[in-house]
Amino acid sequence: MEPMKPMKPMEPMKPMSGGEKWWPDDLGQPSTSGAQNGMRYAFFPDKQRLLIEQDGKLTTYDSGDHRIGGVSQQGGGASSLTFTSQNGSVDLDQLKKI
Repeated sequence: MEPMKPMKPMEPMKPMSGGEKWWPDDLGQPSTSGAQNGMRYAFFPDKQRLLIEQDGKLTTYDSGDHRIGGVSQQGGGASSLTFTSQNGSVDLDQLKKI
């Protein structure tokens, strides 16, 4: 029986890609972002901005005093989005388009 050979050192893992940046540079980094059902969103608390991209169209909303942390979607389309904030749920149609 042949003795076991030492293991080769493992290569360090590469960090996961955060995906491509699809928002304007002047907004900085979002505190939260996500995508589902062909729609993606990003929230920028310092600028009080919520961006929604759907079907290649980018829409910007004033988030006011909401600090958005997540999203739920009823059916399809951006109009059925509900976000969670420190104030509870907020429907997208409650936010002002910019």
